[in-house]
Amino acid sequence: MNDRPARIVLLGPQRERHDAGTVVAGLGEPGPVALITAGWQEWEEDDARVRGALGPDAFNLRLWGRAERVWRDDPDLAAGHHALQDAVRLLRRAYNVRLARAMDAWIDLQALAGDAAVLDPERDAALEAVRALDRYHADRLRVLRDAFYRRYDPLMRGSVGREREDIRRALEPARVVVIEGGHVPALLNRLRLFGVDGLLAAKTVVACSGGAMALAERVVLFHDSPPWGPGHAEVGEVGLGLVPGVVALPHASERLRLDDTDRVSRFARRFEPDTCVLLDPGVRLEWANGWRSQRVQRLAPSGRVEPWRTAA
Repeated sequence: MNDRPARIVLLGPQRERHDAGTVVAGLGEPGPVALITAGWQEWEEDDARVRGALGPDAFNLRLWGRAERVWRDDPDLAAGHHALQDAVRLLRRAYNVRLARAMDAWIDLQALAGDAAVLDPERDAALEAVRALDRYHADRLRVLRDAFYRRYDPLMRGSVGREREDIRRALEPARVVVIEGGHVPALLNRLRLFGVDGLLAAKTVVACSGGAMALAERVVLFHDSPPWGPGHAEVGEVGLGLVPGVVALPHASERLRLDDTDRVSRFARRFEPDTCVLLDPGVRLEWANGWRSQRVQRLAPSGRVEPWRTAA
């Protein structure tokens, strides 16, 4: 892929302090810093603190606001996008019905006592059924989205083309692009609508929390103790695929029962061969033709949480 960023830095949540500002300052890259906060949705412009941390020349690409203009100017495209989101939500409900049963079968088989020679192949088959369902769901998401883009071809429509050209010009002097988190599907929808991933060649991308999730090959939604439901992790979206081989888990120490070795092991084994990395506050993980990490831990198939050893 020729339009990949030159370097990608994944960070954890940006709460009391804004690590991205320190990271960007340490990069020593000249020029203004571009900011993407589309995952904040209607609060996209509440960005003064972030821009202040990134430097006086930082500017927001306002992808959420641009999409709102597109919907107003192009009702046909807006209707098509709305129909796509309805289909994605329905597909997610169907996936979760099937996922609950598949996960329960795997968990029950793990707990079943008896001859391992008899039960282990059944347990392995149950795990593969969960993995197959995850792959199937990701494929269905791709099919729905591909059908939308084939029918509407947004980048060839004036409403989108004008905004994308403005985005392209704005990005020209920027060597660094910071992507904040928030609502990851909303963020991904706006990045895709304007083809922003195709405008990042030779730039450094600093992706925080949900922004890091969006850059991976798949977005895994997770919470071991949700207010309702069994707490099974789910493949929530197909990501941009700009960073390989990781499942990004922001807020992992808050949302996962890391002392439950059975749950940790199931999570790690389910998403193999990808590495499930904990993006807690202060964590930094960098990709540039290979991974380098600082203070990054991973979920291990053994059920432990352990440091992720990457190249120095």
